[in-house]
Amino acid sequence: MRIGIVVNVMGSQQSGQTTYRLAAACASAGDDVWILSPGNFASDPDNHIRALARSVPTGRYSNGDSYLKALNGPARTEEWITVDDLDILLLRNNPSAQNAWARHAGMQFGREAIRAGVIVLNDPNGLERALNKLYLQSFPESIRPETLITRNAARIRRFARDRGTVVVKPLMGSGGDGVLMLQVNDESNINQIIESVTRDGYVVAQEYLPAAAKGDTRLFLMNGIPLQHKGHYAAFRRIRTGDDLRSNLHAGGRIRKAELDDNAFRIAEIVRPRLVEDGMFLVGLDIVGDKLMEINVFSPGGLGSAQNFEKVDFTKAVVDALHRKVSYMKYYRRNFNNVELATL
Repeated sequence: MRIGIVVNVMGSQQSGQTTYRLAAACASAGDDVWILSPGNFASDPDNHIRALARSVPTGRYSNGDSYLKALNGPARTEEWITVDDLDILLLRNNPSAQNAWARHAGMQFGREAIRAGVIVLNDPNGLERALNKLYLQSFPESIRPETLITRNAARIRRFARDRGTVVVKPLMGSGGDGVLMLQVNDESNINQIIESVTRDGYVVAQEYLPAAAKGDTRLFLMNGIPLQHKGHYAAFRRIRTGDDLRSNLHAGGRIRKAELDDNAFRIAEIVRPRLVEDGMFLVGLDIVGDKLMEINVFSPGGLGSAQNFEKVDFTKAVVDALHRKVSYMKYYRRNFNNVELATL
């Protein structure tokens, strides 16, 4: 299999990322793996899509650390590749952490790659629809917290006053950046908080869920269903520390073994039809109690954390699924809708 993986920056030092774990697993399976970034695409005069990309020799890579070390070392290869010749293009860049010009590049060039017969995951049209947190509002009300999205300070204050405590965060963002708690009895800070979060655009205000004090659960879905390998589900629990309401790991959250209940599987089943319709191959659901707080479709991370608790290599299950998609397309030798292949 010849696979390209789009990341924000080639050679990023964040080796624990699920992205580099997947790259290491593919290379270890003998696949030809190329790492590229949104700023390195080109649509050439001959109508082929090319990209400046890095690769390392195939071989055994025990984890993302060893793969990234090789990617930044003397053994690496850096050259222009023809994206149209790839079997799969994985869009694993995070648009919320990119400049405006780069935000859509992976999706735009991904659509061109589809026309050349490349399987692009997650589907770029689905990703375009999920570019900000408004995507969550397209799912049934029964599984998401009560939410207001606005830039109007008066409406945010009224929403907070009616509920006592709300959580506010940027409409475009990830990883817990800019997430704050707004308490109606804290008059001295309300205006300052609202001004801070509305400065850069629209704001998501959500009802505060008391269950959040116990943390949230990240559950991975693959091909629209909970990712399971050797009888274990790819999931883990994040618990916030101190007064920080964020449970994200880079914000100081701690991780624990997931305790999946009927609510998690009920939510997964409810969101499945829309995720399949949008061609979402690999997704991370963030669940608090009986509510879905976030749907991570761009670069859902934490497969390594799930592996540590479940003692199962979930990256192998993902890579096996990629191989099956490529084999299926080559066996039938006909053009498939990319959305169909994404969740096949």
